[in-house]
Amino acid sequence: MTAKAETKQAFTIAHEVPTRIRLRSRRIFDPALDIKYLEALVGSLPGVSEVRTNKWGSSIVISYDGDVKNRIRILNLLENIPIEAYMPGGTRGDDISLPIVAGQGAAALLTPFMPMEATVPASWLLGMPTILKGLHTLLYDGVKVEVLDASAVAFSLLRHDYFTANAIVAMLGLGTYLENWTERKSDDLLKSLLRPQVKQVSVERDAQEIRIDFSELVMGDLVICGTGELLPVDGVVVDGDAALNQSSITGESLPIHVSTGDEVLSGAVVEDGRIKIAARNVGGETSMARIGRFLENSLRTQSVSQKRSDELADKLVPITFGLGLGLFALTRDVSRAASVLTVDYSCAIKLASPVAVKTGMHTAGHCGVLLKGAQALDNLSRIDTIVFDKTGTLTQGNLKVEGVKPLNGLSPTELLAIAAGAEEHYAHPVARAVVAEAKAQQLALPPISQVDFIVAHGVSAYVDGERVLVGSRHFLEDDEGINCSLVRDMARALRGKGNSILYVARSGELLGIIALRDKLRPEANEALAMLKERGIKKIVMLTGDHKDTAQSIAAELGCIDEVHWELKPEDKASLIKELQDAGNFLAFAGDGVNDAPALLSADVGICMPGGADLARESAQVVLLEDDLRILAVARDVAENTQHILKRSFQAAVGINSAVLLAAATGKLTPVAAAFLHNASTIGILGYAATTGRRKPESVNQIDAGLDSGKEC
Repeated sequence: MTAKAETKQAFTIAHEVPTRIRLRSRRIFDPALDIKYLEALVGSLPGVSEVRTNKWGSSIVISYDGDVKNRIRILNLLENIPIEAYMPGGTRGDDISLPIVAGQGAAALLTPFMPMEATVPASWLLGMPTILKGLHTLLYDGVKVEVLDASAVAFSLLRHDYFTANAIVAMLGLGTYLENWTERKSDDLLKSLLRPQVKQVSVERDAQEIRIDFSELVMGDLVICGTGELLPVDGVVVDGDAALNQSSITGESLPIHVSTGDEVLSGAVVEDGRIKIAARNVGGETSMARIGRFLENSLRTQSVSQKRSDELADKLVPITFGLGLGLFALTRDVSRAASVLTVDYSCAIKLASPVAVKTGMHTAGHCGVLLKGAQALDNLSRIDTIVFDKTGTLTQGNLKVEGVKPLNGLSPTELLAIAAGAEEHYAHPVARAVVAEAKAQQLALPPISQVDFIVAHGVSAYVDGERVLVGSRHFLEDDEGINCSLVRDMARALRGKGNSILYVARSGELLGIIALRDKLRPEANEALAMLKERGIKKIVMLTGDHKDTAQSIAAELGCIDEVHWELKPEDKASLIKELQDAGNFLAFAGDGVNDAPALLSADVGICMPGGADLARESAQVVLLEDDLRILAVARDVAENTQHILKRSFQAAVGINSAVLLAAATGKLTPVAAAFLHNASTIGILGYAATTGRRKPESVNQIDAGLDSGKEC
């Protein structure tokens, strides 16, 4: 399908009242259009409260707040449906409305009482869609479950058993309706977790850079974004250049370079550089791309275990088909063959898996964890090693300035103001601590320009026309050639007390150092013990801090099996690779911009709730609550979901094998076999949907403020 062909079709308004609009279009009937994806996109628009589609009626009904601007947004989206709403492999499955199901059921019940002159054409008319669908599947996809259904209906019609044919059609319709209803409910459960959490943004107003609430943005605002920050608006770059990571929008992992005049989309993350954007779209409408991408990843993609189950289910269909045809050839018993053909393994196995996964994701969300897809859930249940970045993960990430040590006659407040001015827009715990201390002392920060964030090293900025460097000793002394020997003994003494050291220089001369200290999370030891109890064999701590600081923290925690210090971002990713090569299936937990390479390298990337935007985009698991014990809860949810999947698979194979055996031996009529098959499928779906919604006992203890009593 080309974009040109797509734009030829348009939505027409069929009916409208102040808060509801119904539109029609042939696009709705397009087999490649993902209806649920479209509903989610429209549902993400401001003011929209409900979206319903009727594929067979080629219509969509939207309830909204009646605002004229929101009405325009709705119509604009429908006229420009994004290409990702169309699936190359076709639609997810046929939807069916309740009136159609009711009509099929009524026709089946009335069949014994209808005259033959009406029964014959009515039965063929009722069964023809199933037969045609089966023929289409056979020609284009091979022997699938649709072929079994079509064969069972056709055999019954050909032997003039119209009640059986109509009953099978009715049960297929009812089964499809209930299956779609269950899946739709599991999709709806996730929608509350999709909206991006952008609270404040930097804008330029009256030649001044200020921070404002996201809700205060207006079209035309000049929004400023630096390294590690997420673009909160759609717009055009008017100044600066940057490398943007658009993987959450386009799926492309390689960053793209943007500069003045380039259009940018909300949801991209600045990997390097600093840009000023003239906002074109603000508010809820800018979240569409991110919500769409999240839906595509979490609801469409399958885990490796899901794919294996589906492949096995598909392989069992030809066996059932061959058994039915073989029985007919040997016995000439059409009824027995039809009974066999009404039974398949595919429905329960294929449908229970996504329902269980989505329900597990929803449960995890309400327990405080956002899981980005089936593979994240699958991998989280299998990990045996967890690697933690120290700052902001095992520690509170709320660094406090413990001391300011200036040189060359500079006052402590002057040194602090210079450092805070350079670090003001850097999304890192160290930068936040310095800025917070300056604000607490009510210091006036100097104007800055040409800010450059060097990941894992520090910040370079111009303050009053002079180049200021703030960062690690390695950054200032080894990379920039600044002599730091004057504070060597002082820094060693401060590190011995568990402090981290920040170096500040101006115009090539060291101005002094700032000592910062972070406290362990109060729940850290308990959380690590809970993870150990849940089968985590090895816990590793990584940090860019000095050896003395790292060992002090590890000793205090007591559950750490390995400690690695003075690491650069590329070192963290390399260490992850070494652990994986050694046979460990691992997760990495971090929250900073410099953690992104490790988050991507790990089998499961875990980001803390206060993490930088780049870290949140890179991770497959995002903690929504600032409690490390929630990670153990997520493990419980993941393991429970895998247990549900295993039990659902066993039930599907066991029950359908028994029904198939009874049908093959002539002990079940086609109607009875179809009833048992559909009833078992619906029962398994109900089990997958309801069992997965139970919260683990561990989260109830946390909510109640109870200590698990676990210690390493």
